[in-house]
Amino acid sequence: MADAPTALGGVVLAAMHRRDLKAVLDIEKRVFPEPWSHAVFVSELALRHGRSYKVAKLGRRVIGYRGVMFSGPEAHVTTIAVAPEYQRHGIATVLLLDAVSSSVEAGAQQLSLEVAFSNHGAQTLYRSFGFAPVGVRKGYYQMTGEDAYVMFAYEIDSPAYAARLAGIENGLRTRPALAR
Repeated sequence: MADAPTALGGVVLAAMHRRDLKAVLDIEKRVFPEPWSHAVFVSELALRHGRSYKVAKLGRRVIGYRGVMFSGPEAHVTTIAVAPEYQRHGIATVLLLDAVSSSVEAGAQQLSLEVAFSNHGAQTLYRSFGFAPVGVRKGYYQMTGEDAYVMFAYEIDSPAYAARLAGIENGLRTRPALAR
């Protein structure tokens, strides 16, 4: 898929490439207590089938990214992050909208993810997309010992879910363009 402008003025989503990893790793280290390594991202990018990794760019600057793994009727958000200075501006919403779209294109009917118990902002975003907790992974984050919710959104290929996404997209249209 070619670079795609979003409903958020100036932000473009593009396939993640190795040349993006310096910026991705910088965000990763600032956002997560247990950041993925360069080697993990390289190995994920090498998997041409069953994975989709994209970056959100403002001009030439990478300001966020997301990853999705596909497996039959299920897709799984492997990672999603936004640089701290660009959080709360709708970038994660744009990335998650694209993750859902890519998942549906790949034939998925449901989408899952894990989120830290303490990450209330992300949980609010995920709930707006229809994700609901279905379980807990105890001690999921080894460095901190924090538990994670396992969350699922079901029937992401349905007309009702498409209507939910349309509402989310319409909400983005009211946001101002980001400064470069």
